[in-house]
Amino acid sequence: MVGGGAGEPLRRAWGYHPECPGCRVDRRKEEREGIPYTELSLIWLVTVSSTLPIQSLFPFLYFMIRDLHIAKQEEDIGFYAGFVGASYMFGRALSSVIWGIVADKYGRKPIIIITLISIIIFNTLFGLSSSYWMALTSRGLLGLMCGILGPIKAYATEVCRKEHGHLGLSLVSSSRGIGLIVGPAIGGYLAQPADKYPSIFSEKSIFGRFPYFLPCLCISLLAIVALLASFWLPETLHKHTQDMVLEDSISVEEGLSGPTAEENSAGCLNLFTNWPLMSAIIAYCIFSLQDVAYAEVFSLWAVSDRKYGGLSFSSQDVGSVLAFSGLFLLVFQILVYPSVAKSVEPITLVRIVAVTAITVFNILMNDAVAQDVRASANGVAVTLMSIFKAIAPAIAGAIFAWAQRRQTASFLPGDHLVFFMLNVFTVIGLAVLR
Repeated sequence: MVGGGAGEPLRRAWGYHPECPGCRVDRRKEEREGIPYTELSLIWLVTVSSTLPIQSLFPFLYFMIRDLHIAKQEEDIGFYAGFVGASYMFGRALSSVIWGIVADKYGRKPIIIITLISIIIFNTLFGLSSSYWMALTSRGLLGLMCGILGPIKAYATEVCRKEHGHLGLSLVSSSRGIGLIVGPAIGGYLAQPADKYPSIFSEKSIFGRFPYFLPCLCISLLAIVALLASFWLPETLHKHTQDMVLEDSISVEEGLSGPTAEENSAGCLNLFTNWPLMSAIIAYCIFSLQDVAYAEVFSLWAVSDRKYGGLSFSSQDVGSVLAFSGLFLLVFQILVYPSVAKSVEPITLVRIVAVTAITVFNILMNDAVAQDVRASANGVAVTLMSIFKAIAPAIAGAIFAWAQRRQTASFLPGDHLVFFMLNVFTVIGLAVLR
């Protein structure tokens, strides 16, 4: 028995089950007061691998839709690109709650492994797409099978001691920043390699016949590395039923869950009556919609012809711009956010600096529920967020295509209309937090 501290009352209250993986992790947390660097490093690798497929296609999506010859006119490319961007989020919206429930019943680790396998398969198929419908289907199936986002947030808080829980969530969010840097860079610099690097890649090679396969292949190879590494991740879910009510009571006493967590642990449906949870999810969804709509619109606008108000950028240029903005976010997340979060309330922090919103919302959502429904709560959040993110690129792409046809309009001509509407959504998100 470990002497003193929080671990001893915890073990006396509901017992230690050596066959339970969650108990073994809790015991390890009691005995090791430091930060679990190994587990957090693996979480970082897994999260980055699952984020890259979302971000990497934006620099080359315009050119991919053009080369698939689905759009009859150049102005219609944005319309069709929007549906490809939306298909991943649509698939994720259909399955996130289910994956969360499965993770709460069978464990977080199986979901992580299934997600990485799906990335290896469907992301590779997306790079090999020979038709618009193949690209649309492979992206949709990729989203449908990627159930990692909710469980990985729950896992990040459970693998750490209470005092390091926010560090785990911040790591999940900051790894998204890594994805924002590396993903666009991979997509921008490695797409169309036969045109950019003819001395290395031949037009007759597989990379010449499938110009968008190389970035997808690189991401799939990283997912293979993450899959092998994930076998070293310990399961954190408690797989015994006795005395679990006492565990939730202790969690409430220690402040791991908000004051309403015990009331909302009866089942997934009761999550919708948990107002602290739902208010955080609503604001989370609005900011997510604005985020993905901006990434989609900026990429389409930057590569479109100057006669349509665009910048005539190459995919490499777009990748560089998105990578630089992602680098700024990552630096802020790692160096500035932790110190600011200690002295500012989360809601106030979101109002002041919207870039911190994702991390803060993750903290608020995980603090509002107990462990036995934490993955389900994150699954609900991911489902609703995915619906918003699925709507965002489809609507943004349609509005972008419409805006390119009204270059001479008297009110908000051309792309001015698109960016004006993006700002409107930002204002709405801030208004929800009042």
